[in-house]
Amino acid sequence: MAASGEDPEAPAEELDVACGLENLPYTPNHVAGPGADTDPAQITFPGCTCRRAPCHPGTCSCLRREHNYDERSRLRHMASEAQCARPVFECNVLCQCPDHCRNRVVQRGLQFRLQVFRTEQKGWGLRTLECIPKGRFVCEYAGEVLGGSEVQRRIQSQTIHDSNYIIAVREHVWNGPVIETFVDPTHTGNVGRFLNHSCEPNLLMTPVRTDSMVPRLALFAARDILPEEELSYDYSGRFLNQMDREDQARLHEGTLRKPCYCGAQACAAFLPYDGSLYCPPEKPGISEEGKV
Repeated sequence: MAASGEDPEAPAEELDVACGLENLPYTPNHVAGPGADTDPAQITFPGCTCRRAPCHPGTCSCLRREHNYDERSRLRHMASEAQCARPVFECNVLCQCPDHCRNRVVQRGLQFRLQVFRTEQKGWGLRTLECIPKGRFVCEYAGEVLGGSEVQRRIQSQTIHDSNYIIAVREHVWNGPVIETFVDPTHTGNVGRFLNHSCEPNLLMTPVRTDSMVPRLALFAARDILPEEELSYDYSGRFLNQMDREDQARLHEGTLRKPCYCGAQACAAFLPYDGSLYCPPEKPGISEEGKV
């Protein structure tokens, strides 16, 4: 048989969808970064003594008033746009209760099959491959725990083309101070770094503490989630991305904000903006008297 004069078909060029980021250090838990006041890996909480009886409110030192989770490991109190998230303290490594204790959920890690995928307009995204019932723990948002000055340094070094993964969580203690936690999974993180924002999210972020006062930023299903559905949360921390007066004023001033492509019916058109993280550093040599 005569050989064909046509050249064999050249192999298709492989598309580098990871853009060289596939080998970033992965961590399932927080790690201490520059300026962190406390090492997230340090155990500072005492353990409960529930060895013979199950952990119950009133008898377990980790449960002050009521259970955090129901019998199916679902978060019992889901905060909404009009409510504040209740503090959650899980049993820790020093507790004498068993590993299957009802008050151990977030520390068990991922329980559902998740998949990182490429979206049309939002870059990388994260979706579930199976049904997730409302209230179930989905994943954490883990990374470097930073100090405030390091956060501003990293923010100010970003260009308009850089993605910002830094999240600021502020917990308002009743009649007390505001506890701030800054987490950056840019260089070291977990699957949570691929979560996109939505003005009508299906996940809710709740600070959960196990071994110390450094909270684990746990994301729970805000409703029943179907297979192949993209997972998202509200970057503003308000659960619904509603504009307040400061946001409205900022728009009128023409401040640059990134557009939101969540596609929700009540989309606010722009991603949430935390102006406190973008405060420019003071110019050296200028005293308080010299300010106008």
